[in-house]
Amino acid sequence: MSDVFFSEMDIPTPHHNLEIHGGNHGAMTGRMLEKIENVLLAEKPDVVLVYGDTNSTLAGALAAVKLHMPVAHVEAGLRSFEMKMPEEVNRILTDRISRYLFCPTSTAVKNLKNEGFEKFPCRIDQCGDVMYDAVQYYRPQINRKSTVLQQLNVKGDYVLATLHRAENTNDVGRLKQICEALTEIHRQTPVVLPLHPRTQALIKSNAIALPVTVIDPVGYFDMLALLENCRLVLTDSGGLQKEAYFFQKFCITLRDQTEWVELVEAGVNRLAGADKPTILNVFNEVRTQSVSSASQLYGDGHAAEKIASVLKTAS
Repeated sequence: MSDVFFSEMDIPTPHHNLEIHGGNHGAMTGRMLEKIENVLLAEKPDVVLVYGDTNSTLAGALAAVKLHMPVAHVEAGLRSFEMKMPEEVNRILTDRISRYLFCPTSTAVKNLKNEGFEKFPCRIDQCGDVMYDAVQYYRPQINRKSTVLQQLNVKGDYVLATLHRAENTNDVGRLKQICEALTEIHRQTPVVLPLHPRTQALIKSNAIALPVTVIDPVGYFDMLALLENCRLVLTDSGGLQKEAYFFQKFCITLRDQTEWVELVEAGVNRLAGADKPTILNVFNEVRTQSVSSASQLYGDGHAAEKIASVLKTAS
């Protein structure tokens, strides 16, 4: 899927492609670590910049620190406090071995300070969220680059949903509860659900009914178009919780915890877990609520510039 994003967003083609596809967490991380190390030995960068909380984030940080190359972690300090999530393990370990910690929010800075990072040899900066930068930059291009609404023939009164996290898809009980809730909501308001083939296969193999508008995964601009025109969002994604806020849409999070606690505290995001009655109750409570994003929880749209400025000065 990455090719779609490079072409749509006018991002230069990478100089290196590790060609690692699928596998268990340990196998993937190990293969990434080996191949990234080779790239770093060849390129000899001044700083290795890693983003987020994926296996590749941790692999990049580990490869760099073992070669005594400074690591800069973008989106540092996030915590869901759920160690069963692989993303939580990845972000904690990456933070601990990074020299530059670029935090998107004040909550992230607070988390690092609570964990004693002020005593470690690192620099902590609250710079804002680069995802907000991206939305601000690309939003004016949505109507020119997206045709998904015309293809679906939806008229604005619909719910946008996503479902992909292992905690939901690998647990048949949770998966069934969420699908039943989405089906019930669809009877009131159409549900549009971009669904990864893996999740589709799990739903099919477990004979779970899901009579909603299921579509294949979409590119960045199609997702922005769906966000801009929906009524509200139901998701187990991390990034989509923020993007819903950027587009002033209420978000119901299909998880038991979230790393984006400031959205819950601001009253624009509700945790519903995977319990059908809870999801339906929250949906009925918030379906007509409006959201204001005037508080700028994620910076001013210039996070990337601030990160670049710090790194330029440091190097």
